[in-house]
Amino acid sequence: MAVDAARSEEGFTSAGAVRVMVAACRAAGLDDRGAELIRLGENALFRVTSVPVIVRIARSVEYLPAARKEVAVSRWLAGEGFPAARVVEDLEQPLVVDGHPVTFWHLIVDAGRAATYGELGAVLHDLHALTLPDGLELPRYSAFGLSDLRLERASGISDDDLQFLRKRGQELKERLAELRFGSPLGPVHGDADADNLMVDRSGVVHLIDLENFCVDHPEWDLEVAAHEYHRLGWVTEQQYAGFVDAYDRDLREWPGFATLCAIQEFKMTTWLMQNVSEGEKVAQEVGRRIAPTVPAPNAPSASPHGPGPPRLSRATSGP
Repeated sequence: MAVDAARSEEGFTSAGAVRVMVAACRAAGLDDRGAELIRLGENALFRVTSVPVIVRIARSVEYLPAARKEVAVSRWLAGEGFPAARVVEDLEQPLVVDGHPVTFWHLIVDAGRAATYGELGAVLHDLHALTLPDGLELPRYSAFGLSDLRLERASGISDDDLQFLRKRGQELKERLAELRFGSPLGPVHGDADADNLMVDRSGVVHLIDLENFCVDHPEWDLEVAAHEYHRLGWVTEQQYAGFVDAYDRDLREWPGFATLCAIQEFKMTTWLMQNVSEGEKVAQEVGRRIAPTVPAPNAPSASPHGPGPPRLSRATSGP
């Protein structure tokens, strides 16, 4: 369903998002008065005060297929009784307002604590046990994301570095093509970080941010926590042990783990590469990632699971 709003050439700004939100709420029969902008990024999120609803506005119409997928996935998970972000029932969704896909979600009242890695393992275990229904069309996991596009548009790094990254990307694609996964295809969240869980006031853990949901091998979801622990050092031994105990699998024991880690770090590097002109610190970090690996003075001793952490920070990591 398309709704007209006052058109503007100002781009995706807070003022433009407010106009879209107002038009969308009125089309949906919701009172927009007092609605609060709580985030403006790839999406604009508004909290409606008259009812416990979140209005989510995508940046452009190119996101319409993803919005449709999120709505379909949310409705399927609701039918399964699986705790996840819920779209508002009995509304035609998504709306398209002034070229922006808009969806409406039930507010999850946060308990005020972060989900644990044990809870993440339990949620993923239950998710991967579900059987996808006929008629729910999902893409395969995008292993390399926007890396090729980022390399095509790259500026501020040398031709030699670009050539190296292109060659590295091709090598990783060849390694992935030869990989034999240990699990069958099934539902995959696609961004299975603990930050994509919310704990409500009754203690129920909800899976959120469904835009990367896909059908693929569950190893892609398990790689996130294993990589954060083993390669990045963002997760403690105790946290990762809780994850493994809850899921009942340690992905580091799978021979393909190193390949998935290498792909993730390649994506992280091409993401950071986009910001190389923003300062010397970023440029140095990009150069460090591209340069041959040299063990850090405080690197952990050799592990049977492969090399230790490359010492990246969350602030400069990217997706």
